[in-house]
Amino acid sequence: MTGETYRDFDATELFCPRCKRSLPVRKRLLLILPDGDKYDYTCSICGASVGDKLVHTKKSPVRLT
Repeated sequence: MTGETYRDFDATELFCPRCKRSLPVRKRLLLILPDGDKYDYTCSICGASVGDKLVHTKKSPVRLT
């Protein structure tokens, strides 16, 4: 097994401080940054933000002429 097999995980449940229990979450794109994409995890019951994730990407720079 290679070391790159488990590099990227997506959360399906996280603890919500408002609901006071672990619940399913929704992942949505929050920002597109030069070094990657930032995602926000929100509680599927109350809509509170319960976490975020930065996915580093190796995109070639866009050149405007």
